[in-house]
Amino acid sequence: MGRTSRKRSTLANRAIVASAALILGGGGLIAVNVYASAGEGSSGSPPGRTWNAGTQMSTIDCPDVGNELPDVPDQARWEVDRELAAMDTQITDAYQQFADRKDEISRDPGLAENAVLGPLKAKRTASIDRIATAVGRNADRPGGLDGLAPCSLRADDGNDMGDQGADQGQGQDGGQNDGQDGGQDDGADQGGDNGQDQGQGQDQGQDQQGNGPEASDFVDIQSVQPNVDRPRQRRGASRGTFTTDCGRNENGKFNPDNVIVAPGVSNGAHHMHDYVGNQANDAFAGDDDLANGDTSCRNQGDKSTYYWPVLRLQNGTAENDADADGGGKDQNIGEIQTPSQVTLKFVGNPTGKVTAMPRFLRIITGDAKAFTNGDANANASWSCTGFEDRQLKDKYPICPDGSQVVRSFAFQSCWDGQNTDSANHRTHVTFAQDDGRCPNGFRAIPQLVQRIVYDVPPGPGFAVDSFPEQLHKPVTDHGDFINVFDDNLMKKVVSCINGGRKCR
Repeated sequence: MGRTSRKRSTLANRAIVASAALILGGGGLIAVNVYASAGEGSSGSPPGRTWNAGTQMSTIDCPDVGNELPDVPDQARWEVDRELAAMDTQITDAYQQFADRKDEISRDPGLAENAVLGPLKAKRTASIDRIATAVGRNADRPGGLDGLAPCSLRADDGNDMGDQGADQGQGQDGGQNDGQDGGQDDGADQGGDNGQDQGQGQDQGQDQQGNGPEASDFVDIQSVQPNVDRPRQRRGASRGTFTTDCGRNENGKFNPDNVIVAPGVSNGAHHMHDYVGNQANDAFAGDDDLANGDTSCRNQGDKSTYYWPVLRLQNGTAENDADADGGGKDQNIGEIQTPSQVTLKFVGNPTGKVTAMPRFLRIITGDAKAFTNGDANANASWSCTGFEDRQLKDKYPICPDGSQVVRSFAFQSCWDGQNTDSANHRTHVTFAQDDGRCPNGFRAIPQLVQRIVYDVPPGPGFAVDSFPEQLHKPVTDHGDFINVFDDNLMKKVVSCINGGRKCR
């Protein structure tokens, strides 16, 4: 698939769609979806307006079974991962049904239970049973998972939809303010659209009704107060850095797979990823494939894989994946943007020395489902060049002229000393404590800090790819990393960091 990059142009060419009123049916109810991106109606209602419950329903909220699983035996891991990926597909399909019938549901909310939520619960119940059976063949069968089968409808603004039919479950709080610390800078909740006048573009057409984001997902970075607070460097800190140059994905390697979360499952992510580093990464890549793969990194000893959801400019231009899985079929549309800069830097620990990462260590930072899961694992930050002492977790930044959008990820920097992965892909690594120390039982490793910069037109009109039901919310941003440094280069990384040197 071809790669596109949208550079800034004259002011006359920077018009971004600023509002599109969509008639949802049922008495002429109107909802506002400011940045149309895919085939769903509005995901919110304007301040000061009251809609009936049907018009507020914007997405499907399902408990994340993967986060609730106990330890999964290695023998059952593949089957469990396959079922978890199948459950993501079930939600995607149910969300599409909900979107297609949203006008009917707005008139008859009971239809949601009969046509969408009930069948979804039945499919999830069957998948949960298969997961419990797979685990039970090699360990104690997990109990209590059946309560995770029901899903609910919820509003984009985070209000629980309440009683929209039996077995709809509990909605999550939609406020996404405080992500994980972990060396990443907490962003404050900075309010809504701040009255930004970004120009009125042309309507993108009746066939591109959006599923997000919306005006309140953006904030003027100049209205944000500085909020960066890093741990103090102590005596004995590892102060060096190692920077690896792996390009900006100029060669256009994309796929909607996720070999960490959904190995062996095509389109396991339901959104498109940018890849730099290892060129063998897809859903079916094993450790040997990665070890023998080509790399875009300048230092050929780094065959690690670094990937993240693409960022798209929602300007009405169809990308090559408009009819493909992970793209238009999963409600991710618009012009994919090539970063203007990608920095991959490994840093030390503010309280002591670091130890080498094990080869094939897998780390996920952030949560692709944070809009419905809540922000416990949210970790990506958004900012603008020249304003990076101001970091946002749950808002996209509106950058002034001459400033570029910045995404940053500080990965977990403490390792359990034993495992390269875990059942939920999180518990084998963790973030440092507020004082910079690793928790008991964990040891400090080089911390990957990614900084990705985009030269996009100022103002709203861009979004990261997401699972369809996550509505392209900025809090769902996330990054993935598999360490495939060779032993000699990893020794150099540790030596540089512990020795206080800046190396490349």
